Amino acid sequence: MNRQPFILLLMAVFFFVANVMAEDRIAIERNVNELIAAIDNGRDPSSFAPDAFTPYVFVMKLNGRLLVHPTLAGEDLKERAKPIYEALLQATPDGIWVQYTWKGKNKSTFAKRCCQDLIVASGYY
Repeated sequence: MNRQPFILLLMAVFFFVANVMAEDRIAIERNVNELIAAIDNGRDPSSFAPDAFTPYVFVMKLNGRLLVHPTLAGEDLKERAKPIYEALLQATPDGIWVQYTWKGKNKSTFAKRCCQDLIVASGYY
């Protein structure tokens, strides 16, 4: 049996998925950068709707208090999910992709430090 068509199809699917993931990562980084630019221009960090971007964005103070999040706004991430809080502390001014596990799922989140001792992040799993 000739396996060449199957291998070619498998390769095409792999390249398609890799391209979609790369585009998702670029869009996520762009969303985080847009939000930070607005904050840098004077917009109140807590004024953003978390679902204004896909996937949602969140804004956290360095002390763990979530200013923007779909379900945890106002809560302390350090108390609610310390491993996620610790992963997000790796954020740099240039941005970094961090990985952590939440509710049994591996997550990949782009996190960036910005003015006012904030971390702005968004991601997917």
